Amino acid sequence: MASFIVSSVFLVLVSWHCLSLISVRVSAQTSPVFACDAATNPQVASFGFCNASLGTDARVADLVQRLTLQEKILFIVNGAGSVSRLGIPKYEWWSEALHGVSNVGPGTKFTGLVPGATSFPQVILTAASFNTSLFEAIGRVVSTEARAMYNVGLAGLTYWSPNINIFRDPRWGRGQETPGEDPLLSSKYGSSYVKGLQQADGDDPSRLKVAACCKHYTAYDLDNWKGVDRYHFNAVVTQQDMDDTFQPPFKSCVIDGNVASVMCSYNQVNGKPTCADPDLLSGVIRGQWKLNGYIVSDCDSVDVFYNNQHYTKTPEEAAAKAILAGLDLNCGSFLGQHTEAAVKAGLLNESAIDKAITNNFATLMRLGFFDGDPSKQPYGELGPKDVCTPEHQELAREAARQGIVLLKNKAGSLPLSPTTIKTLAVIGPNANVTKTMIGNYEGIPCKYTTPLQGLTTSVATTYVPGCTNVACGTAQVDDAKKAAASADATVLVMGIDQSLERESFDRVDLLLPGQQSLLITEVAKAAKGPVILVIMSGGGFDVSFAKNDDKVTSILWVGYPGEAGGAAIADVIFGYYNPSGRLPMTWYPQSYVDKVPMTNMNMRPDPSNGYPGRTYRFYTGETIYTFGDGLSYTTFSHKLAKAPTLVSIPLEGDHVCRSSECKSVEAIEQSCKNLAFDVHLRVQNRGSYGASHTVFLFSTPPMVHNSPRKHLLGFEKVSLSGKSETFVRFKVDVCKDLSVVDELGSRKVALGQHVLHVGSLKHSLTVGI
Repeated sequence: MASFIVSSVFLVLVSWHCLSLISVRVSAQTSPVFACDAATNPQVASFGFCNASLGTDARVADLVQRLTLQEKILFIVNGAGSVSRLGIPKYEWWSEALHGVSNVGPGTKFTGLVPGATSFPQVILTAASFNTSLFEAIGRVVSTEARAMYNVGLAGLTYWSPNINIFRDPRWGRGQETPGEDPLLSSKYGSSYVKGLQQADGDDPSRLKVAACCKHYTAYDLDNWKGVDRYHFNAVVTQQDMDDTFQPPFKSCVIDGNVASVMCSYNQVNGKPTCADPDLLSGVIRGQWKLNGYIVSDCDSVDVFYNNQHYTKTPEEAAAKAILAGLDLNCGSFLGQHTEAAVKAGLLNESAIDKAITNNFATLMRLGFFDGDPSKQPYGELGPKDVCTPEHQELAREAARQGIVLLKNKAGSLPLSPTTIKTLAVIGPNANVTKTMIGNYEGIPCKYTTPLQGLTTSVATTYVPGCTNVACGTAQVDDAKKAAASADATVLVMGIDQSLERESFDRVDLLLPGQQSLLITEVAKAAKGPVILVIMSGGGFDVSFAKNDDKVTSILWVGYPGEAGGAAIADVIFGYYNPSGRLPMTWYPQSYVDKVPMTNMNMRPDPSNGYPGRTYRFYTGETIYTFGDGLSYTTFSHKLAKAPTLVSIPLEGDHVCRSSECKSVEAIEQSCKNLAFDVHLRVQNRGSYGASHTVFLFSTPPMVHNSPRKHLLGFEKVSLSGKSETFVRFKVDVCKDLSVVDELGSRKVALGQHVLHVGSLKHSLTVGI
């Protein structure tokens, strides 16, 4: 394809025109869905459940006792039915807000009144910022836009987000939706985003702005790989891996984030469908973690464990097993169709249904759904004017900037200077994309800024697609080489899109598709100036060819960077923003796929068969890049200012470890509780560029109980101007942070030498008794 010059003036006009179109309000305002509308049904004023001065429990109890069995069953499916005699309208529970208000679920739609919402980067890139305040700030914006849309009848109040599954395998098509491979990062992301979504203004802590949902519970991270799909997969997981890796993000979401909902997954775990497992649902989520909210199934997962997994002989048994296990709400129609028959067959008591709808109604009470006209409630003033505001769109750009990871920068090739770089060749199948940038579970963005548009605002560009799509069956090498040979610098925007990684579709290799690597290598050979490789993707790749090619001077990973992705990429490349993102997942060589079947759930290596383990915590093989990798345009140093060298755990006089040698002690014992110490670090920006910097505190515990090789204890994002320094303090809880999970799933404090890591700094700490 022939190259062509893109005019920055033209792009500015196009961008302004798109903004103008989006600002047009062409449809009449509609009304929100709510119960207890005294204006249309004065009788509701006499109902206890409509009395906002009563406590939630009393209101819910009043409502439940007024319903017939058939009416109760209307409220255990996502498309909840109406009971007009009680002033309760239909309500759609299913809305999505993974990284902005989405129209994927039936509960949300865009119209001329609200044609789009702010589309933030896909979660994997936001997680790369390692900035918990950013996670929460995005949640607040998303909930504001969700409430604004609810007030004009375009959205619901219950959002089935975030996805906090561990990104266990780089081939997983949904890894892009997650915060990465580390349990602590995933925990911090989940609880922070949930707080941003849910926390309401005012003095009532039980009130919800919108209701979030942490999903998919649990050990769910395979969609469709080599003929094995999520509807039939039995995840065989050790108790150690369960409690050490897969459960912590959900535990934090419930306990720290106080999430209003948890969604159970399609897969089985150790032979039981998660949505039919009373130990996982009633036992752990509601029993141990004390969920204040409802448990919902993934869509049609009750149908799946009956029809696909053949877990029960009859649909009535499936309905009964799900409800008795602790499921409150079915995304789908299965429980609506078979629950009454289950009751009549004696498989289920009506009281179990009462319990389920009590949890569902209590959530809607906390949202104000039963408080009458929303315009007279908190957030009633929000409307279309509060969606896609300049501040919200700027936050989307800032989130992308903070997440972008600089993986290679030979001899300071970046940032480019607009004063010396006058022409830029922009090449690649993702160079001028729009929808690709927002990933999946997306909505309609306020506007797009493509990478090409972003770069053209700084310098004149020549654009060559290089491939017709990301599959890149045949690369247009000659045109691309010609453009690179005549430009002062070259930016190659490569990677993949939803055609190659998505829900229901896992990758089978870790190579850039088709002739992408050929295109990159040939262009780099021909280029006159620096060559910047930009990879747009959710998962990682074996890019060792580019990492080792001196002609490829820089490599950036930009995830799926959201509606403002192109602007953020340009901000980083031209040095308007100093990159501070760090990889939230490991990038493996192609040989990984031959050694590690996706179906093997074990996190820990097995030397007997050459299985290398998974994630930076356990993986023993070679990597291309690893968790936490990322460069800056400046350099940082870390100096330890304060940390103990010995921590003693006081034990009772008759404790067994006083008379015999122990490798660990129970982390739940009284002697270990409230035992903590501080680690103080001096962090210095040694260069002239101002920058943000993530300080990671890792620990290598003693080798007991197949402990991790290394694990993250904490992280802190700091901002430093050039030639300045600051102090960072980590509080280390001995029970929580210096413990490991043993083979039976119990948390133990490892006795012996722990090594704390911060950058290249190492500090030994002995834990004794």
